[in-house]
Amino acid sequence: MDLDRDICYRALRTRDSRFDGRFFTAVRTTGIYCRPVCPATTPKLENCTFFPLAAAAQEAGFRPCLRCRPEAAPGSPAWAGTSTTVRRALKLINGGALDGAGVGQLADRLGVGERHLRRLFARHVGASPLAVAQNRRLLFAKKLLDETDLTMTEVALAAGYSSLRRFNAALRNAYGRSPGSLRRKGGWSGGATDLMLELTFREPYHWPAICDFLGRRAIPGVDEVTNDCYRRTIAVAGSHGVVEVSLHIPGALTARIKLARPVPIIGIVQRLRRLFDLDVDPAEVAAQLAEDVVIGADVARLPGLRVPGAWDGFELGVRAILGQQVTVKGATTLAGRLVAEWGEPLTLNGRATACGSLSHVFPEAGRLAGADLTGIGLPRARAATISGLAKAIDDGEMRFDGATPFEAARAGLLALPGIGAWTADYIAMRALRDPDAFPAGDLGLRKAAAARGGPDDAKELAALSQNWRPWRAYAALLLWTGGTESE
Repeated sequence: MDLDRDICYRALRTRDSRFDGRFFTAVRTTGIYCRPVCPATTPKLENCTFFPLAAAAQEAGFRPCLRCRPEAAPGSPAWAGTSTTVRRALKLINGGALDGAGVGQLADRLGVGERHLRRLFARHVGASPLAVAQNRRLLFAKKLLDETDLTMTEVALAAGYSSLRRFNAALRNAYGRSPGSLRRKGGWSGGATDLMLELTFREPYHWPAICDFLGRRAIPGVDEVTNDCYRRTIAVAGSHGVVEVSLHIPGALTARIKLARPVPIIGIVQRLRRLFDLDVDPAEVAAQLAEDVVIGADVARLPGLRVPGAWDGFELGVRAILGQQVTVKGATTLAGRLVAEWGEPLTLNGRATACGSLSHVFPEAGRLAGADLTGIGLPRARAATISGLAKAIDDGEMRFDGATPFEAARAGLLALPGIGAWTADYIAMRALRDPDAFPAGDLGLRKAAAARGGPDDAKELAALSQNWRPWRAYAALLLWTGGTESE
């Protein structure tokens, strides 16, 4: 990926926070790479090399800066303009696709050859797929050293290293120092089954809006929003847990992760980042939408509005099907009945343990594939749709991991009986994380657009939405937040 040296250097010289996470500066005279906001003395331009990802700087032989801490940078959107295949590959790597698997298997999931994938990464990223995965683990391990008091063995496990020896070698090779000497004092002291971490983002962030959205759609027994804190049950690596996410400090959400036993948490953190849409640059979204005559005023009124994602794609898909042609409250009631009947009781400390109102984890696809769901009050056709989706997930015919291009994934959803354009677009927005998905036929969107002087006809609204590309999902949230929602 080509970076404009003059623009990068101006951002570095002024420590412009808008560019934080968009590129990293490697300094040849020190052998260190930094964030644009690093407080160190600005190096001369001729000594600087700019990289789109920290992994590229790492692979070029530079060490992470201990002052600006590249691991604390907000999620990088720098690869958003690269090839579709690279974009999908990076999503899979961030989701742990190379944790225990090879680049060949990653290429197979993407439907390309391994050599071609390596060439694409060399051209667009400046680092190999394996180097990106290794840098991901490295920087997360450094984050754990900074923010927790976990033992070195616990840090290695939580960051996804296969052994303490590999962990020690990786950090010594990257930093030239032992892991113990890198540790900051005063980290969270809850142990390996009770961690607290910061999830950084680009300001602004409209926390009340995302809490309201998720709270209204909370599934009884599975998730809830209380006192501006989102809480939910999780199932990871055959074990249960509870996560709590809140906003207390500028520029970062605080996540508390409580587990039944120690497991790698690097994947948990990445899923939380997707759920809360932490890697988008709100300035880019606002630049596209702020001048629009229909939604421009909403952009100013709701700065930093995010598109809520999903903890689990299947769970969100079921929730979307339950929401077909009913109110949000009605869909919530049905979801609560489904969980009470087929969900797995939350198990902590070796026994079923409710955590306040959180009592179950959402059922896996295999459990619903053959279940008779009509008993909870679902019409037979809608029950069959959920069973069909569950079977497709359980058989491996459909995945929500980002390996499939958006259009192909949407087509796969539409091929399932009972899933129409509204459901497919809603799933694409939240589970597939397509920033341009737009359910133009949604009654709430049509009413909200008409109230702002826009069309209330689905086809006319779809035509108008072309002005909002590639951020139509954010336009939908702007309309939903100020209008009456049908789902």
